[in-house]
Amino acid sequence: MQNLCDAALVLTAYSILHTNFWGFMTKVYLVRHGQTEWNKKLTFRGRRDIPLNERGRQEAKAIAEVLKYKRIDAIYTSPLRRSIETAEPTARFFHLGVVPVEGLIDISYGDWEGLTFNEVKKRYKDQYKKWEKRPEKVRFPNGETLDEVRERSFCAFKDILNANPGKSILIIPHRVINKVLICASLGLGNSHFWEIKQDPGCINLIEYSDDRFILSIMNDICHLKEMTDGAPQPDF
Repeated sequence: MQNLCDAALVLTAYSILHTNFWGFMTKVYLVRHGQTEWNKKLTFRGRRDIPLNERGRQEAKAIAEVLKYKRIDAIYTSPLRRSIETAEPTARFFHLGVVPVEGLIDISYGDWEGLTFNEVKKRYKDQYKKWEKRPEKVRFPNGETLDEVRERSFCAFKDILNANPGKSILIIPHRVINKVLICASLGLGNSHFWEIKQDPGCINLIEYSDDRFILSIMNDICHLKEMTDGAPQPDF
């Protein structure tokens, strides 16, 4: 009888451990939206509501083609069109709604928005040098800092995780948002901003369990290699 009781306890313990590990492992496919004309022309976007261009729409379809072999239970995006449009092919496949989240909106570049890379380097020479060297120290003129972006976006990110324990989630924000979320998940400061690469249409996978984040995949663009209009857009 004692052996049977011991065996029952072992089976019960195994069942609890199995449930805890598999039942509450939350997967997040963190994706950067597809290309826009402003990405292509190296123009700062920020809060400007720019739609995807033709390549961006192709990238959105390629993302859906990869993710259709996965499990997706919910989809969240920035409220800007380029994020929502990137999510739509995947949402159609899984028959899911797209939930825009204000906290995931792109950084406010303030007065830099609508200016090209070269225009910013010319008009804001010193500040742009600082942005390249010490991004965590920059406040964009009439815009945000990375610390402010991180506070609001990571709060939104954790709210999404808390609402979806054990599920598999697709989240599609922006380059800056993805970078600071990855840094925050790994316990890295915003000084590591430039050490995280995020190409348009890339896929990251973050696993979350017991208040611990594991970055399993970062900046995967294999699904974009077969596209016919040239090399992927650089990290801009």
